Amino acid sequence: SGVRNFAPGDGVFGGSTGAFGEYVTVSADGAVARKPDNVSHEQAAGVAIAGLTALQSLRDNGQLRAGQKVLINGASGGVGTFAVQIARAMGADVTGVCSTRNVELVRSIGADHVFDYKKESYIESGEQYDLIVDMVGNHSLQANRKVLKPGGRMVLVGSESSDWLGPFMRPIGAMILSMFVDEEISMILARLRQEDFVELAGMMERGEVTPVIDRRFTLSEVPDAIRYSESGRARGKIIIDVN
Repeated sequence: SGVRNFAPGDGVFGGSTGAFGEYVTVSADGAVARKPDNVSHEQAAGVAIAGLTALQSLRDNGQLRAGQKVLINGASGGVGTFAVQIARAMGADVTGVCSTRNVELVRSIGADHVFDYKKESYIESGEQYDLIVDMVGNHSLQANRKVLKPGGRMVLVGSESSDWLGPFMRPIGAMILSMFVDEEISMILARLRQEDFVELAGMMERGEVTPVIDRRFTLSEVPDAIRYSESGRARGKIIIDVN
């Protein structure tokens, strides 16, 4: 009772713990929004953390504006495929970085330019960007500064480092470096907010963003899904069908 934003039978999507279950209880003003009619439940299930991370990296930490140049390192992954599309919807000039097998995928979702990291390095390209969103962490912070415009921003989403300290040391290094340089370097931790799910729903309804689904697994195949996710080869999102 007292729920005004939703009605029985509404298709919804959002973010919550326990999402491998058949049922989940969420607050009516929590991290949930109506699913657009043009988006399947399967596609909507892939939005939660990846879509929010991409949106908040670009809009909040990156303060991206129309006409600016953004480079997305890891453009074919879960966060990256959302970031390319959201940046394009925001009116940015979008460059994606991915492997050879994913070049056409990244182009197809809206990247204006694509670097195949197996053939060329964006660090040595001579290009400069207003914003770098880095999901990969395969170049040092100092190396990335070479391709940032003066006063540019860099948002760190993850790291490939096999050293268990890697995920902790990189953001610490970023905070320290930001104290001494003109560029702003920050780490993103996505926040589950209803208004952001509503914003993403609008983008999907307008056809600006379409979740990219790589593979689908049944509930009994969750261990295989996790292993595939950890392989680093997923293109877009991995979906678990609990039915």
